[in-house]
Amino acid sequence: MPNAINVTRGMLEFWIDPGSPYHKEFFANGNRFVFFCAGGIRSALATKTAQDMGLTPVCHIEGGYGAWKKAGASTVTVEPKLAG
Repeated sequence: MPNAINVTRGMLEFWIDPGSPYHKEFFANGNRFVFFCAGGIRSALATKTAQDMGLTPVCHIEGGYGAWKKAGASTVTVEPKLAG
């Protein structure tokens, strides 16, 4: 998805929490956050977690990336990063 930021599920709470040494400033900017995953289930759980942590506004895409793509919404191709 255009302008998407990859947040691994294992780091979500650390990145949202301003008291965490792993906190990411983009979670403190007041923007709207739209979570998505492949099918929409993990993003629903991530959305609930973010809301419970006080992050607003937050939502997720029902059906995930698959539904987004099926609806013909805009996508981008990201080149893989080479190790080394």
